[in-house]
Amino acid sequence: MSPSVRLQELIRVIRSARTQCEERGVIQRECAAIREQFRQNDNGGRSHNLAKLLYVHMLGYPAHFGQMECVRLIASPRYSEKRIGYLGAMMLLDEKQDASLLITNSIKNDLSHSSQYVQSLALCTLACMGSAEMCRDLAPEIERLLKASNSYIKKKATLCAVHIIRKVPELGEMFTPSAHSLLSEKNHGVLHGAVVLITELCERNTQTLDNFRKAVPELVQIMKGLVMSGYSPEHNVAGISDPFLQVRILRLLRILGRNNDRASDAMNDLLAQVATNTDSTKTAGSAVLYETVLTVMDIRSESGLRVLAVNILGRFLLNNDRNIRYISMTSLLKIVQTDHNAVQRHRGTIVDCLKDQDASVQRRALELSLALVSSVNIRSLMKELLLFLSTCPPELRAHAASGIFIAAEKYAPSQRWHIDTILHVLTTAGSDVRDETVPNLIQLITSASELHCYTVHKLYRALVTDISQQPLVQVACWCIGEYGDLLLKGDCEETEPVQVTEDDVLDALETVLQSHMSSPATRAFALTATMKLSTRITENVDRIRSIVSIYGSCIDVELQQRAVEYNALFRKYDHMRAAVLERMPVIDKGQTNGEMSANNIKDLEQTDVKIPEVPLPSNQVCDLLDLLGGSEEPLQPSQAPPSSVPTPSSTGTGQDLLDLLGDTTFEGFWRFCSDRTETSVTVSLLASNSTDSDITSFSLQAAVPKVGSTSYPTTTKPVNLKMRVRVSYSSQGSFCQDTAQIDSFPTTAWS
Repeated sequence: MSPSVRLQELIRVIRSARTQCEERGVIQRECAAIREQFRQNDNGGRSHNLAKLLYVHMLGYPAHFGQMECVRLIASPRYSEKRIGYLGAMMLLDEKQDASLLITNSIKNDLSHSSQYVQSLALCTLACMGSAEMCRDLAPEIERLLKASNSYIKKKATLCAVHIIRKVPELGEMFTPSAHSLLSEKNHGVLHGAVVLITELCERNTQTLDNFRKAVPELVQIMKGLVMSGYSPEHNVAGISDPFLQVRILRLLRILGRNNDRASDAMNDLLAQVATNTDSTKTAGSAVLYETVLTVMDIRSESGLRVLAVNILGRFLLNNDRNIRYISMTSLLKIVQTDHNAVQRHRGTIVDCLKDQDASVQRRALELSLALVSSVNIRSLMKELLLFLSTCPPELRAHAASGIFIAAEKYAPSQRWHIDTILHVLTTAGSDVRDETVPNLIQLITSASELHCYTVHKLYRALVTDISQQPLVQVACWCIGEYGDLLLKGDCEETEPVQVTEDDVLDALETVLQSHMSSPATRAFALTATMKLSTRITENVDRIRSIVSIYGSCIDVELQQRAVEYNALFRKYDHMRAAVLERMPVIDKGQTNGEMSANNIKDLEQTDVKIPEVPLPSNQVCDLLDLLGGSEEPLQPSQAPPSSVPTPSSTGTGQDLLDLLGDTTFEGFWRFCSDRTETSVTVSLLASNSTDSDITSFSLQAAVPKVGSTSYPTTTKPVNLKMRVRVSYSSQGSFCQDTAQIDSFPTTAWS
C-alpha cells in the first residue's frame, strides 16, 4: 500500500484484513508514513493525514503523536483545516494534557470570528474538553455570545455555559441573568439549552433556585404552548410536539416545585392537562407521561393528581414494551408507601407481571407484590406468591422466600396459617432459604403449644415424602424429637388420622442419618431427635442405643461427640436421661431475632436441662456437660465472684447449707455416702424449708471439672477437687438464686 493513500482507501484496506495481525501491520505502516510527513511539514496533506490518524484512534490504536498537529491546524486560517484540528483536539486531547493549554488563545480568537461556523467549532471544543483554567479564561466570551442575535451561536453558547458551570460552579452567577432572558426565545434549540442551563444553576445553588421559582408561570406557558400546539413538521416526533423540550421542562418544574407550595400550585393544572392530553401509545408520549408522573410525585401536588399519576403507571403495566413495564413498576415501588391504596388498585396487573418471561420484570413485580401485602389481602396475595415461588427462576427463589417469610411474620392471620405457609416454602424452595429460617420456625412452633400435634404430623409426612430439602428435614427432625409422643398417639383432630409406629419413626430418622443428601448439621438434628425419642417411646430403646453407638466412631467430629455423650447418658447417667432429654422450653423470640444459627439450636437441644424460665447471664450458667464427660476443658470460674464458701470441715460428715450459700430460707446438710468406690463418691443434700411461705420451682445444679471423673490409684494422694453448686427457687412471686463453690472435699470423702 502506498504511503499517500486517501482515507477511503485506508478504510477499505483495513476492513479487508483477514487477521488482526494483518490489520496491525497495515496500521503500523500507515502510522510510520504519517509521522514522516509530519516531520516534513507537508502543509498540503496535513489535514488528510490527521483525518486518517483519527480513524486509527477510533480503532483503538495509539495516536498521541498527532496532538501537536491538532494545535497547528486549529491555528490555520482555513476552515477545512480548523474543522479537522478541532475534531482532533476533542478526540486526542483532554484537560489533563499540557497541549490543551496551547489552544486556549486560538479558541478565544475563533469565538470572535466573523463566521458562525468557526465560532461553532470553538464553542463545541470548549464544551467538550475545556479544563477549569480554560473555562475561567473564556467565561466572559461565552457570556457575551449568550446575548448574540444568532440563534445558532446562542444555542451552542448555552450548552458551553452548562459545561463551564459544571467545571467551575462559582461562575454560575455570571450566567444567571442571561439564562432567564433566554426563556423568551422562540427557537426550540435555544429554549432547550436555556432549560438545561437553568436546571444546572438551580441544582447547584439554593439562592438561584429561589430566584427561578418566579419563572414558573413562564415555564408553564411554554409547556402549554407545546401541549396545545398543532402539527409542526419541524418539531413533531410520533405526534408529540418536541418531546425532548417537554421532558426537560418537566424536570425543571420538578426541581422548582419540590418543597414549595406556591410553585406546586402554579403547575398543578398544567400537569393534569399534560397527563390527560398526551397519547401514551407511542414511546415519545410515554416518555412525556413518565416525566409528568415523576413531577407529580415529587412536588406538593393535589391528592387527585397523585391518583391520576398512579393510574398512568397502571396503564404502563399493560404496555407491550417490557422497558415501559419495568420503569412503571420501579416508580410504583417508590410511591407504594405513601400512596398504598392507589397502587393497591393495580394489584392484579402487578401479579400478572410475575408471569413475564423477562427476569428483571419478574424481580420488580416480586418486590412490588411483596410491598403490597397487608393484613387485608395476605391470604389471596400469598397464594399468588407461593405459586410464583414454585415456578420462578433459581436466582429469584431466595429473594422470594425471604420476602414471603417477612410478610407472613408481619401479617399472619393465625399461627396455623403462619406455620403452613413457612412449611410450604421449605417444601418448595428449602435449599434457597436463609440460615436463620430453621431457628425462627422452631421458635414459632414451640410458642404454638396447641399446634404441636398438628405440626409434628405434617412434618413427619413431609419428611417421609422428601428429604432433599435440608432446612425442612432439620425442622422435622427437631419436632419429631420433641413431640414424638404426640406423633405416636395418632389422635390429632386437625389432620387425617395416620397410624405411626415407633419403628416407622425410627426408620425415617435412620434414613436421614444414612442419606448422602444429608448435611452434617442435618445428621446432628436426626441423631439428637433419635436420642430424645428414647424417653418418649418404650419398646425400641435398645434400637436407639444401637443407632447412637454406631456414630461414636463417626468421621464427623460434631456427630461423634454427640454420640459419645449420648452413650455416656445410657451407660453412666441413665437416671439423668429423662431430665436431660425432656422437652425444650418455649424459646424467647429475642434469643433468635433472625440471627440464631442451626448450631445454636443444636446446642440448646444438647444441653437441655430443667431450669426456671428466667433469663440468666451466660457467665452464671453451669456447664453440666462436664458431668457427662463431654468436655476436655476444666470448669472455668465465673467472671462474677462466687459466694464466699468456707471449706467443709474435715472432722464432720456434713456441712450446713446455710454456711455454704448464706441463705436463711433452707436448712440443708451435705452427706457423703459410705458406698463410695475407688473412682466415685456419692454426695447427697438434704434440704428443708425454714420459712412460712411455700417454695416452688426448686432446682439444684452442680458441676465439677473433667478431672472429677478421673480415677486415681489408691496409693496416690487425691487432688483437691472443686464443685460449683447453684440453688434456685421461687418464693412469694419472686425468683431467688445463689451460687457457691466448694474448694475442697472433706477427708471423709477419700479416707
